[in-house]
Amino acid sequence: MSTASQRLTATSNHLQSTTVMAAASNFYSIVAGVGAGTGRSVAIKFAQTYPVALLARNPANYESIVKEINAAGGKAIGISTDVSSESSIKNAFAEIQKEFKGKKLAAAVYNVGGKFVRKPFLELSLEDYEAGYEANGKGFFLFAQATLPGLLSSVPDSPHPPSLIITGATASLRGSANMSSFASGKFALRATGQSLAREFGPQGVHVAHAIIDGVIDIPRTKDWPVNNNAPDGKISADAIADSYWYLHTQPRSHFTQELDVRPYVEKF
Repeated sequence: MSTASQRLTATSNHLQSTTVMAAASNFYSIVAGVGAGTGRSVAIKFAQTYPVALLARNPANYESIVKEINAAGGKAIGISTDVSSESSIKNAFAEIQKEFKGKKLAAAVYNVGGKFVRKPFLELSLEDYEAGYEANGKGFFLFAQATLPGLLSSVPDSPHPPSLIITGATASLRGSANMSSFASGKFALRATGQSLAREFGPQGVHVAHAIIDGVIDIPRTKDWPVNNNAPDGKISADAIADSYWYLHTQPRSHFTQELDVRPYVEKF
């Protein structure tokens, strides 16, 4: 059996042994931006402790993950959501409140990538430029406004500090050529996260931003010649999920506001 297969089997066995308890938890978590990579790994990691609500625009992105978690004895729901739409966010959170009535919000993860536009600046349309901000700026604003009240109400009795965890990228720090749309959105996301950390950290909510500085090892990137095909030259989605769980479980005497991760061979 390959190392990857062994890890998948171990993860499945662990998931089955822990999600029965998670389904009965008095707390729940939300992951926005779920797909075959980081979103799936984060959903499965948090489902080992909490029921989870998975949000994605396309139901195909979360349906198999919801099925996998529920089949293992956990509790997961999926909701088709456009995070850049105020009405879509309101409808999604109304459904979450109905499904998880009586439970409190322990963690919310914003893993939305949005539309990726890579063009020379003078070839960008206004729509192209705004695409980066729609998901990473406006979308996060709507998501944070929807989740922070629940996180605040969980402060007195949550098993870990209620957490709002944000997925950033290399573009959160550096606006590369032809990347003005994506970078402007990621800059806005990071800046908003910093502001929220300073506002809500003293109230007991852990707001953390993770800079994912490299290509994530997912099916779509399997054949990409990254870092000269060095072993472990791409970032493990499961390792990102482990980092997010670490952020969530940090005591309030030791909050990390920003974490940056990359493969050992990545230039930075």
